[in-house]
Amino acid sequence: MSWLTFAVQNTLRNRRRSLVTIAIAALGTAAILLAGGFALYTYQALAQSAARNTGHLIVGLPEQFTKDEDTPLQYGLDDSAQLAARLQADPDVRHVLPRIAFSGLVSNGDKSTVMLATGVDPDNEFAVKGPFLSMLAGDVLTSDAAQAEVMLGEGLAKSMKAKPGSGLTLLASTTDGALNALDVTVKGVFSTGVPDIDKRLVYTDIGTAQKLLNTKRVSTLGVFLKSMEATTGAQERIAAANPKLIVQTWLDQAFFYSSVRGLYNRIFGALGLIIGVIVVFVVANAMAMAIVERTREIGTLRALGTLPSQLLRTLALEGMVLGGVGALVGALIALGVSLLLYIVPVQMPPPPGSSRGYPLNTAIDPLMYLFTVLAMVLVSMLASAWIARKTVHIPVVEALAHT
Repeated sequence: MSWLTFAVQNTLRNRRRSLVTIAIAALGTAAILLAGGFALYTYQALAQSAARNTGHLIVGLPEQFTKDEDTPLQYGLDDSAQLAARLQADPDVRHVLPRIAFSGLVSNGDKSTVMLATGVDPDNEFAVKGPFLSMLAGDVLTSDAAQAEVMLGEGLAKSMKAKPGSGLTLLASTTDGALNALDVTVKGVFSTGVPDIDKRLVYTDIGTAQKLLNTKRVSTLGVFLKSMEATTGAQERIAAANPKLIVQTWLDQAFFYSSVRGLYNRIFGALGLIIGVIVVFVVANAMAMAIVERTREIGTLRALGTLPSQLLRTLALEGMVLGGVGALVGALIALGVSLLLYIVPVQMPPPPGSSRGYPLNTAIDPLMYLFTVLAMVLVSMLASAWIARKTVHIPVVEALAHT
């Protein structure tokens, strides 16, 4: 403790230089924590979005994930209701949602265009997933409708000149290769936030999709769990109980999440490295100036019997004090900014390919804060020790004669 007290007193000998060093270390630490918190929040938001879209687990036949279908639902699931009931018995499963994915044409009588359609269980799809679509007009699908209904993406509705209550015709190939048509009514218009998807996407209920495709099959079953942490355990149990099926996780189908994470890891990793190097050089420069000014003092201490290792320890502790105080101040700044963003929302502009902005938030991860502060303290100590290693070992006479 006496050595630490001695180091603190030494840093106070030149307060202006120490304050500048601490300020730069604090800003560097805050920048690293805010950038890391932004990346971590983005990962969490994208992971939740991906799991909400497909389910934490996706159950289907092996060919469904490895081959292209020649006809709709060629590799679909039979007896999906019974399979869903068995899956629902797992203690971590919150809900099981069937899904039918198919393509075809949608027509208003004067014009036809390609559609990418999804058949869902309307009673549970929108209740389990929450508000994953922005409804612009009309309402979501219900299972008690008297006639076949659909929801259209904003771009598709505009192209078809359709609004809630309009009549359209869906055309698609059936499971046996024939062409089938079905008249439907527009129930609502929505936006996913991605204009290219809104130009093609159609939602309908499972019954309407099966009637159009002339089948009782579904493409896959989406398994929604009670928590993200239960994904691995539930996947192993369900796969063991259904060896003829493939059980993928949300991550297996989250291509956008994987791409963004890989990009952000490189960007913010390089940013953190650059900031860390800057902090190291600032601390090293401050310690170098202090050591040069105190060379005769170091020689005097050596003459009085102080060991080089003791001097090196003191100078390393001085670097630890400068870097440690700066890191703690920076952590407090980052924490304050993160909390402020939750209190005073800041909206980011839409990313490329999207029409919807998102709130600017940064995650507050205790482990990230602890690791960053400890890393700053460690590199500051190492930089100080590296700078001081030669000075503390120079001959006493040469140190005393230094000017």
